[in-house]
Amino acid sequence: MGLRKILTDAEPALHKTCRPVEKFDNKLHKLLDDMRETLVDSGGVGLAAPQVGILRRVVLVDIGDEILELVNPSLVETSGEQVGAEGCLSIPGRYGLVKRPYVAKVRAQDRDGNWYEAEGEELIARCFCHELDHLDGILYTQVMERFLTEDELDFSEE
Repeated sequence: MGLRKILTDAEPALHKTCRPVEKFDNKLHKLLDDMRETLVDSGGVGLAAPQVGILRRVVLVDIGDEILELVNPSLVETSGEQVGAEGCLSIPGRYGLVKRPYVAKVRAQDRDGNWYEAEGEELIARCFCHELDHLDGILYTQVMERFLTEDELDFSEE
């Protein structure tokens, strides 16, 4: 395993649409393992493959008791609404006010190609949506209402 460099928003790879994963092989497993190590090291909640320069539909989300590996994920259901502070490992030190669903359900494959569904609310729902946006070249700065100032950064729901 190894740490991967997290790209910043100036990198063209972050603004491109990712291709689906077709081979569930050792190369994918190494990417997932490296992304896990990079996510843990960064202290973030989620990481998408384009953030480490790989244009494949792969996302990791730390849901607290485990890190979900989402390969070829798609949103299958959302409900409710939340508006709150959102940041990104690719845009360090900046936060924006973003509206997201309160609950989100994703369908994805695991590292071996098996399909499953996962559902989350609040921060996990926000993270699912944020990370899946990365796979389509969308950064939170493109969907935010505005940047937040330092005195607004309490990360509570508004």
